[in-house]
Amino acid sequence: MIKVHNSVSIILYNSTKKSLVFVKQFRPAIYMNEAITEPGEDGSATVDTRQHPGSRGLSYELCAGIVDKNKPLAEIAQDEILEECGYAVPIDRLEKVATYRTGIGTSGAMGTMFYAEVDDSMVVSSGGGNLAEGELIEVVHLPAEEALDFLWNDAVNKPGGVLMAVMWFCHNKLPKIKQTALAEECS
Repeated sequence: MIKVHNSVSIILYNSTKKSLVFVKQFRPAIYMNEAITEPGEDGSATVDTRQHPGSRGLSYELCAGIVDKNKPLAEIAQDEILEECGYAVPIDRLEKVATYRTGIGTSGAMGTMFYAEVDDSMVVSSGGGNLAEGELIEVVHLPAEEALDFLWNDAVNKPGGVLMAVMWFCHNKLPKIKQTALAEECS
């Protein structure tokens, strides 16, 4: 067992771009599980990076962060959205989706997932994470209409929380978004 912080994650939908907003970042554990290591002369494992490019370690994830401040979870989520994705989201725009256990075989920590609809007028920075903490995050917009194809694409690295988030979004929000768009077209 390992002791880790609880966490927050946020499903973001950009209504201007009609897209889900993800963060893409390099995860060493994914890379090392994807790459084939070869024994070095001294017995250490080496990786042939020509055969196994760093892109194999990229993961598409929800905007998320650890709970390491004495603040309400919604405020931590708000901070993470700004830091990682560059959106200034009012607290009242955050909707709690679920609280669940993470890493049940190793840590049993608590995760809390939120949803927020954003638009381009809420962008105040480019995001990208906290460089001082070693974060190097790319903000990725995925057209909402492609969400289910993305979900089932095994070639894309993504954690289980993304699967739940996309299915929740497609079941709970996408039908209403489509209905609103259709009503706007008809008026």
